[in-house]
Amino acid sequence: QNQEFGMTEKTIEQRLAVLEDIHAIEVLKWRYLRACDRKQPDVVRGCFTDDAVIDFEGFPLFDNPDAFVEIYRDYGCRPNIVDMHHGQNPIISVDGDRATGVLDCYFFQIDTDTGRHTQLAVGYDDEFVRVGDGTWRISRCMSRRVSMLVSDVGADGVGRVAFAGRSDIEGPPPPAR
Repeated sequence: QNQEFGMTEKTIEQRLAVLEDIHAIEVLKWRYLRACDRKQPDVVRGCFTDDAVIDFEGFPLFDNPDAFVEIYRDYGCRPNIVDMHHGQNPIISVDGDRATGVLDCYFFQIDTDTGRHTQLAVGYDDEFVRVGDGTWRISRCMSRRVSMLVSDVGADGVGRVAFAGRSDIEGPPPPAR
């Protein structure tokens, strides 16, 4: 037993398996973010379990991924919407066939019709499960905004800030629903 951390020593094979699981979960999250940017709703849907809960600040609570993907398809998959998600700083903890993960995301969106630019810093707090074929899926996905910058670019090409600041100015982000 490792007294410093209060855990039983693991074999090299067990430690390697955990590292492989962490890598697979990171790849899953990157696949999800990339599919959002590439407007691939079927790939987005494939990242979730059938009973996944999606809880994004500023959106209704989704108790199934199909409802979430339908909203994404309607609002995010328009040709005038250009998105970019950059995930960073992942911290993943694996416990058998379940895992939790937190990561930060830089999000930037351009609406080419309106000239609106939106930049967000978002924190994700996710849960993952290993499914029957051994792959990982997102079972709960929660995001809370940390900061927000919205600007509008006029016909003169000059950007004017519409909002800049913390989106949680009244305190910390709301808890999970």
